[in-house]
Amino acid sequence: MAVTQQLARIPAEHLAFCHKSAGESPDGDPHWDPPTADVLDLDWAPALLESVCELGGLDDVHLNALRHSTEGDTAIDLGFLNTHPHAIGPFGPAPTALPAAQVARVSELLWQIDLPALLTALPTEETEAVSLIGGPALIVGGMRKYLLDHFDALREFYHDASQRRLLVVLWWD
Repeated sequence: MAVTQQLARIPAEHLAFCHKSAGESPDGDPHWDPPTADVLDLDWAPALLESVCELGGLDDVHLNALRHSTEGDTAIDLGFLNTHPHAIGPFGPAPTALPAAQVARVSELLWQIDLPALLTALPTEETEAVSLIGGPALIVGGMRKYLLDHFDALREFYHDASQRRLLVVLWWD
């Protein structure tokens, strides 16, 4: 099974409930179970999207917003979600999160990124493009479609989280 980037948009109250549950449970079970409709699997797209944006010359403000959208922030303590045997991301770095205010700012900046224009910096030959950004040798539908689909999903995910004033939890699973 591959380890992929996961995101969940949840109310702050749900995170507080999970923290309380972990503290009260004899085995630290936080009862982490966000609704499926509020979880996004970004696969391996985060590093590839960052590479394309760097190659395309995306400015630092927008590049940092993209990084925040896939790396989160460590300001919110999520140690209770990273405790054996209930760790949500046992195969990657510790889970991170973005509070609702940061989610809103990231969402705004993601919508300003013109990924199709940035993709023009890639060689037209698919194998050369894949080699340049370090992606897997074969992606069904092609690298550009893969990146556009995942970027669009990321933007929509953050837009919805922003509209609903939710925070976003990120982990690799």
